[in-house]
Amino acid sequence: METFSSIECFVRSAEVGSFAEAARRLSLTPAAVGKSVAKLEARLGVRLFQRSTRSLTLTEAGQLFLSEVSASLHTIQNAVANLASAEGRPAGTLKVSMGTVFGRLYIVPLLGEFLKRFPAINPDWHFDNRQVDLIAQGFDAAIGGGFELPQGVVARKLTPAHRVLVASAEYLAGREAIVEPDDLKSCDGILIRSPQTGRVRSWQLTSRAQQHSPLMLKARMTMSDSEAACATAAQGLGIALVSMPFAVGYLEAGTLQRVLPDWYVDDGNISIYYAEHKLLPGKTRAFVDFIIEQFAERGLGERFSAI
Repeated sequence: METFSSIECFVRSAEVGSFAEAARRLSLTPAAVGKSVAKLEARLGVRLFQRSTRSLTLTEAGQLFLSEVSASLHTIQNAVANLASAEGRPAGTLKVSMGTVFGRLYIVPLLGEFLKRFPAINPDWHFDNRQVDLIAQGFDAAIGGGFELPQGVVARKLTPAHRVLVASAEYLAGREAIVEPDDLKSCDGILIRSPQTGRVRSWQLTSRAQQHSPLMLKARMTMSDSEAACATAAQGLGIALVSMPFAVGYLEAGTLQRVLPDWYVDDGNISIYYAEHKLLPGKTRAFVDFIIEQFAERGLGERFSAI
C-alpha cells in the first residue's frame, strides 16, 4: 500500500510538474510528497525527476515509468471509487468546467433533477470560458465547444455549435435590405473577441445550400461574450455574430431577428469532454449520460441548430 501511495505521488507530480501542486491536490505537504517520491526512486534504483529550485522535469526513466503506470493507476483508483460508492450508487465530488453563461442558462437548471437521481454526488462546478486541462487540473468533465482534443480525452457531441447574425428591428428599419453577404459591408458589426487568444477571428458564412462566403462585417465594436453582444444588438447598435445558445432566447422573444437567415457559421460542436479510462468513475459516467439524455429530451440540439 505504501508503494501505491508513492506511485500516486509520482504520477500527480509528473502531471502538474510540481511537488507543491501535487501535494495540494493530494491533501499532503510538499515535503511528504517529495519524500514519498524519493522512497520510490530508492526502491526502483533510478532517478525519476530532475529537480531544481524552479522546475521539476521527468528523466528518461521517469517518462518511461509514467507511461507504464499512469493508466493503471487511474483504473485502480476508479475501481476503488466505484466500489466505495454509497450502496453501489455513484458518489463523490464531481468537478466540472463549463462556460459561464452557457452553464448558467442550460446546465445549472438541470442540477435539481441530477441530484434527485444521484444524491451522493457533490457538484464542484467551475464556470470559465477558457479550455481547461482535464487531466492536469483534476476535472472529471468539461462542457464547451471549439476545444482541441488532447490525447487521453474523449468528446461526446451535445449539439452543433452554430453562430448566426442578429440585429434589432430598430437597427434594420430604414436600411437597404440585406439579402446577400456582400450587403453586410456597410453595416455596423458587433464582433466577438476570442477569450483564448484575444483576437477577433475571421469567419466564413455557410448557406443552407452549402455555398460559402467570407463574413465582411465592418467592426464597430468588439465583445468577448456572446450574451453581451446580444444585449448590445438589442439596443439597436449593430449586427452581431453570436452563438445560437445565446441568441435563441432573444430570437424567440422577438427582441432580435436573424439577418441573412439562410446563412450561418458552422463552428463545430458543443460537446461534453472527459478523460478516457478503461473504467470510468461512476460519478462521471452518471453525469455524462445524464447530460446527453437531457439535451436529447429537451430538443436542445434542434433548438440550437441554425439550419
